[in-house]
Parts: sequence; C-alpha cells; structure tokens
Amino acid sequence: MPARIKTGDEVVIVGGKDRGKKGKVLRVDPGKQRIYVEGLNMIKRHERPRQVAGAQRAEQVGGVIEKEGPIHISNAMLVDPKDGKPTRVGIEIEDGKRFRIARRSGTRLD
Repeated sequence: MPARIKTGDEVVIVGGKDRGKKGKVLRVDPGKQRIYVEGLNMIKRHERPRQVAGAQRAEQVGGVIEKEGPIHISNAMLVDPKDGKPTRVGIEIEDGKRFRIARRSGTRLD
C-alpha cells in the first residue's frame, strides 16, 4: 500500500507524548511504517567524538546529541491546508495519475 504521508508534509500527532503538536515530515521509512517529524519525539544519543568528513580542520563532534526519533505512521495525521485541522487522506485518479486529497475538505494535497 503506498504511503499517504510524504516528506515535506505538515502533520499533527494524534497519539503518544507529543499528542497535539504539529511539524514537518523530515523523512519517511515505509518499510518500518515510521516517520521522522521536525522537532518532535526528540531523543538523546551519546556519540563518541569523531572527525567530520569533508572538514578543513580536524574538528571533533561528540557528546550528547539530540535528534528526532521515529513515530509510527498511525500516530500522525495530515493537516488540512484549508483549516489546519487533522484529516484523513484519500486517493483520486485522474487521467491515469494518482492525487492525494484531504477527506475533510476535498482539496488536493499535491
């Protein structure tokens, strides 16, 4: 089944510790049915200092790094472009092309 949420979409989280928050999708992992949303589900990882590839000087980057963690697709809903509320996504086929539509208002998403 094709993903209904894509990179760059605006989503609202409907379940979990970040419920009610909105953000932009940074990347989608369709195999694991997970998405990464900008600024949400932040996790801390302790990384060993390493040389950064392509840097002029031998800079060390390490310590406690905060980054976005994965969120299951079922815990996120697309934001309707008309009223900014969560909506389900439908598929409309026109001239052999697939278009995503917001079920709430019927507007095309792409």
